[in-house]
This record gives sequence, structure tokens and C-alpha cells, in this order.
Amino acid sequence: MNLRTLLVIPAYRENHRLPFYLASLLPVLKESGLSVSVLVVDDGSGPAEADALVQILKPLSTSFAQLLPPLLLNVNRGKGAAVRAGWNQLHDEQLLAFVDADGSIPAREVLRLLSLAESSTLTNEALFASRVKMLGHTIERHFHRHVLGRIYASIIGSLLKVPVYDSQCGFKIIRAEIWREIKTELSENGFAFDVDLLLALRKQGVSVKEIPIDWADVPGSKVSLICDSFRMFLAVIRLRGRYQQLPGR
Repeated sequence: MNLRTLLVIPAYRENHRLPFYLASLLPVLKESGLSVSVLVVDDGSGPAEADALVQILKPLSTSFAQLLPPLLLNVNRGKGAAVRAGWNQLHDEQLLAFVDADGSIPAREVLRLLSLAESSTLTNEALFASRVKMLGHTIERHFHRHVLGRIYASIIGSLLKVPVYDSQCGFKIIRAEIWREIKTELSENGFAFDVDLLLALRKQGVSVKEIPIDWADVPGSKVSLICDSFRMFLAVIRLRGRYQQLPGR
């Protein structure tokens, strides 16, 4: 198989972390032989940040042809809006993916899951990276982020009846034809986008498979334990109202 993939990196004021991540990610993808285009979507970081991003990416694009010109959004709307804007740029790609800009997911793990997705013969399956602490995998995570993740998983399990361990890990892969079917279902712009995507996939009858990965916190997180827990709770309430009938419920 030689499937083409569009890998979106949503970024909001990430000019201090993103260059280091791209410096590790792009060579790995180039050497892999996979057909992966990388699109950075700036989520309305402001003119100064956007100009700086363009300058950061310019030398990288001369060395790595798979790095596309960045998509610069005028208004900050959230990670979900940035991912959707990026995925809507697809042309003839068969796979769509996104990975967070902070570099918490090592390049080798991005390559591993992209390779799994490309080698799969299942056309009705999506892959979600998952921060499961188990033998053979390393998870280095600040305590408050771990707590936030478990709170959110509990809320999703209780209110939405969806048995997902880690909906929020920032790396997911779906088929382009599936995206075309579900994209009008999605409306969450912020961090609840991941759950919105999960529910839309399940509604469509898509099998969602969680894949354990290595993961390590990178300083500079914008996550707030109290504020984001409350926002996530409200988002789940909204989503429960939209997705009343799901497979398995």
C-alpha cells in the first residue's frame, strides 16, 4: 500500500516548542518512505506570532518537501477548529491525522501509528493514541494532567457511556472518506473536539481502536486543572444532548 496522509499540527503560540518538535519529526517521516504531508495550522496566534512561524518554517520547508506552507487562521477558536480547518485542506490523501504541537509524542511513535494505519486493511477503523501506563511503554506526565485525564474519562464514561480510557491524547488517525461523512456533525472548537470526533465516529459505526504510546510532558502546557475540568464537563453535557443514540448504548 502507498496511502497518502495529511498530518495536521494545530498550534496556538507554539513558536517556542514547535521548532524542536518539527526538527525531530520531519527527518523521521522523510526517512520512513511514507507519503506524509505535514500542515501546521496556526490558530489565530496573532500577526507577530504568525510572521515568526512563517520564518521558522521557511528553512525547514527547503529541506523537507513534505512540509506544506502553514495555514494561518485569523481568529483563535481552539484546537478543534484548527484541526478541522487543516483536515478540510485535504486533496487526494487517504488518511488524515493530527498531532499536538508540544512534542509530547515522540517522532518514532508518530511513525509507528502512521505505519499501522497505512498497513491496515480495515477501511472502517480509526486509531486513537492512548497514554496507558503499561509494560513496554513510558508515560511521563505531570500529576495534575493525569488527574484531569482521569476526571474527564470518568465524566465521559458516566454521562456518555463510552468506554474510552484516554480521549484526549493528542494524536489521532482516520480515513479521509470517513471524515467526509462526519465532518458536518462536529461543532466543538476546543479540547472537547476529541470527544466530539469520537462520538461522531461511533455514530457512523466506525471502530475506534486505542493504541498505547510513549508520552512525556513538555514544559509550557496551557492546561488548567480547575478551569479545564469545568469546561470539559459543560462540553460533555452539550455533547450528550447532541448524541442521544450511539452504538452500544
